[in-house]
Amino acid sequence: MANFKDYNFKGKRTLVRVDFNVPLNDELEVADDARIRAAIPTIQKIIKDGGKAILMSHLGRPKNGFEAKFSLKNIISSLEKNLGKAVVFIEDCTGKKSLEATNQLNNGEVALLENLRFYPEEKQGDEFFAGQLAEHADVYVNDAFGTAHRAHASTAVIAKFFPNDKMFGLLLSKEIKNMDRVLHGAKEPVTAIIGGAKVSSKINILLHLMEKMDNIIIGGGMAFTFARALGGKIGSSLVEDDKLNVALTIIRLAKESNTNLYIPVDSLVADSFSNDAKTQICKTDQIPDGWMGLDIGPGATVDILKIIRESRTILWNGPMGVFEMDNFAKGTKKVAQKLAEVTQSGSVFTLVGGGDSVAAINKFGLADQVSYVSTGGGAMLEYLEGELLPGIEAVKFIMK
Repeated sequence: MANFKDYNFKGKRTLVRVDFNVPLNDELEVADDARIRAAIPTIQKIIKDGGKAILMSHLGRPKNGFEAKFSLKNIISSLEKNLGKAVVFIEDCTGKKSLEATNQLNNGEVALLENLRFYPEEKQGDEFFAGQLAEHADVYVNDAFGTAHRAHASTAVIAKFFPNDKMFGLLLSKEIKNMDRVLHGAKEPVTAIIGGAKVSSKINILLHLMEKMDNIIIGGGMAFTFARALGGKIGSSLVEDDKLNVALTIIRLAKESNTNLYIPVDSLVADSFSNDAKTQICKTDQIPDGWMGLDIGPGATVDILKIIRESRTILWNGPMGVFEMDNFAKGTKKVAQKLAEVTQSGSVFTLVGGGDSVAAINKFGLADQVSYVSTGGGAMLEYLEGELLPGIEAVKFIMK
């Protein structure tokens, strides 16, 4: 594996797997350009060296080949704005015409290939398709952490066509560095705030982090599965009855590993799933019938903020409640604000990742006040669970 920072891209056709799977509005304009902005430093390094940057990505989930709403042509204006220069759009990602277009690029130019997922071979990890993509370039750079957990043609299979000239881009390298900062040699106390709706989606991360964390804070709907498992009354709150034994196992393992597993002591509950519902504060294990927990309560908020204040390394994955509704966003907002506050003190490292956590930190305008916001949802979870990600392993592997 080559080192991106030390590599000289002058005259090199460089195929970069980026993650431009960005949301579009009704006018098919980019609604959130965070992933585009995150890829810019890698692209700039290549063209500054005098290389030719050929970008490839997927967008959305097209079903039957080309669909105009999923064309990467829709993101060109946003890419050009962030890059500060024109980008050549190529209306296919394989074939004679697309190869002619990339071969004609001048040093310092940037091109964007059409959506990879217009071809089912991309998700199938088809080797012939990967080989067609590889014909575009002399060098392969994977900078798409968001898809690194997929063994797709453009993320894993393609690497074998570049036995020596393959590497991670600046973004993917940064993602790995920040994940490892939490997993290996973190400053203590180390705290993981794990929220979200279901225990089932967070079992593996909870188990893998157990012996690495001093504190694990449970938030969101999954807290009620733990409360029910301990014999509490949770009213109409979200619960996974088939995961009660799993919750008890996690509680037992936390005691055995001397990890403080914190379950919110109280909750803001509502009589319906609506921003305008009637509300009251209840003990999390004493919620009346017909009422559901939609946010952490004031007592839990005080407890959680105290744990954050006393920590030196913090991972946040998952909201505290239904933050999309303003009346149930207070707990999540308080956590986000406290994470920003302790980060700004200079002595705490904070890593935020996962779709809902990222959406929350952005909603409250605090993304630039925490240490790092990951661009990968599923990829981040799998990495923190100890899984080997195909898109990372394929680049690390050097063919003899």
